[in-house]
Amino acid sequence: MWDPYTAEWLSLPVGYLGAVVAVVPAVVDWWDDPFDPRDATIRLRDGSALVWDEESGWRRGEFVSGKQGERTVLAAPRYLGGGVLPEPGEVAGLLARGGDPERVVYRSYRDFGDGFDERLAAYRALAVL
Repeated sequence: MWDPYTAEWLSLPVGYLGAVVAVVPAVVDWWDDPFDPRDATIRLRDGSALVWDEESGWRRGEFVSGKQGERTVLAAPRYLGGGVLPEPGEVAGLLARGGDPERVVYRSYRDFGDGFDERLAAYRALAVL
């Protein structure tokens, strides 16, 4: 169990995000943001971006603005489904489906101790190997 808001807890998503970046084509840049909810942005060569957060999983839209430390704004976001933490290899397939404009919420960022952090930590362990 990790104590929320510690440096270790805030960095738990990085292994998962790195695994997704490794399999998504045409990545230009990516960054994570730490909390409430923890999220990340992957900018793509075509001007769109993928945004992940620990409540709704992945969404894609046209990149409007954002940078590390500032929430990313997407035009016409489409929520990709597949849960809050689909396997990295599944994300490309979710992209091909196109997604839904309605936001889905799988969990709250306040759901400490629900097993989510352990799932993230497994990706961190793989990234270290």
